[in-house]
Amino acid sequence: MSFRRGVVRQSKFRHVFAQAWKAEHCIDDVRVSRVTWDSPLCAVNPKFIAVIVEAGGGGAFLVVPISKSGRIDQSCPTVCGHAAPVLDIQWCPHDDNIIASASEDCTVKVWQIPDGGLTGPMTEAIVTLEGHSKRVGILAWHPTAFNILLTAGCDNMVCVWDVGTGELVYQLSDAHPDLIYSVSWNKDGSAICTVCKDKALRVIDPRRGTVLKVKEKVHDGTRPMRAVFLADGKILTTGFSRMSERQLALWDTANLSEPMAVQEMDTSNGVLLPFYDPDTNMVYLCGKGDCTIRYFEVTDESPYVHFLSLYSSKEPQRGAGFLSKRGVDVNKCEIARFYKLHERKVEPISMTVPRKSDLFQGDLYPDTAGLEPSLLAEDWIAGQDAAPLLVSLSGGYTAPPSKHRDTLRSKPKLVSQDSGTAAAPPAAGNTAAPISTSATKETEGEVASQPRAAKETDGTSERLKKEDDVLNELLAEMKALRAVVLAQSQRIELLERQLARIEDGDV
Repeated sequence: MSFRRGVVRQSKFRHVFAQAWKAEHCIDDVRVSRVTWDSPLCAVNPKFIAVIVEAGGGGAFLVVPISKSGRIDQSCPTVCGHAAPVLDIQWCPHDDNIIASASEDCTVKVWQIPDGGLTGPMTEAIVTLEGHSKRVGILAWHPTAFNILLTAGCDNMVCVWDVGTGELVYQLSDAHPDLIYSVSWNKDGSAICTVCKDKALRVIDPRRGTVLKVKEKVHDGTRPMRAVFLADGKILTTGFSRMSERQLALWDTANLSEPMAVQEMDTSNGVLLPFYDPDTNMVYLCGKGDCTIRYFEVTDESPYVHFLSLYSSKEPQRGAGFLSKRGVDVNKCEIARFYKLHERKVEPISMTVPRKSDLFQGDLYPDTAGLEPSLLAEDWIAGQDAAPLLVSLSGGYTAPPSKHRDTLRSKPKLVSQDSGTAAAPPAAGNTAAPISTSATKETEGEVASQPRAAKETDGTSERLKKEDDVLNELLAEMKALRAVVLAQSQRIELLERQLARIEDGDV
């Protein structure tokens, strides 16, 4: 096997590496729902983690503070107001205490979680939305308008609600002839894209109820698809080929006749759930039942979708929660965080860009969508559109420095405090009796020698820190390269199997 040496594409995300948190930071004994529905089963924001769980009767989901770790007691309270299993949950992008849930009982409920989490079982929702005739499996909050929530059900209907009034403001009942697989808003919330069991991708104006664009047979396979709007208006879809290979495709909404890019991955059965970060233009693909998370960067240069690496583990994922950018740890150059659902465990996984500097990395963290909505519900219903209101992550959203950095920074301070204490007795004695010149010189010498010791300690700390940084960067690069080699070897194996099938005349 020969490798062709070419020009390496420049990207600050080329060395992004994924790392699972230690066992003591995981949440254990969570009875993750076994419902047969292809949703992430988990939703995360900077305050809370919510997970759909098994319930004896009806439907329930667990809500715990994001700082929670360790075992979940069986008596831990849940949100349990649905009469049938919960299929999807989504946090409101404009209020970290508000969460919506969709259920097999044909209703959508909106809940207000108290600060600090639940103190007892929650059965009373603040709003119940009733308008679907079959189970509801898809929720999507409007990205910029306050209190606008989209729902889609197995009745092939899309409903848009004003949660503030509980009113159904728009209903699309004849746009889809079959089951809707996914719905995604564009950046300013003026349009949605959907994929359906008829294999078509649709771009729809929900206020006028008109289908603006349709692309038949986005993916040839019969398995479920997903579609997500990107920040620049393009659409990324995941699905299956005719040969049941999992695919990723990029579409330009100006011309849907041919995809801009298609990548084939493997022949696994799990539906690929795309998680998109508009700030970095990265897409993370989590397959239900997979042991891997693949991540790609979408750019304006061919081939447009660039494979970066993959995180691989031994345990398959039942679902995953994707933390909004406001919650990541900018001090550790964390650009994304997943909460991977195991059978009875929730495991955080950090995506990090290795950097040497302790300073805020502005190029990794452009201004991101904040809590403040751009529009009120009535403004959007009246026909207005607005881009998200952005906030900087360099100020209020930064987490405190890690304990390791605290220790390094506090050493010089401790020494200087000691030197101040050492200098204090002569100063106090000076008011009671005169001090000899020689004694004063000795004291000055002692005081002068202590800052020198502090500087030496500081220099040693800096040197050790630099060595740690270099070592961490090398380890991160080795890890990223190992992941790439693994991915490429899997791809080669797949191609060799295909070649063997062609040679045997099976294709």
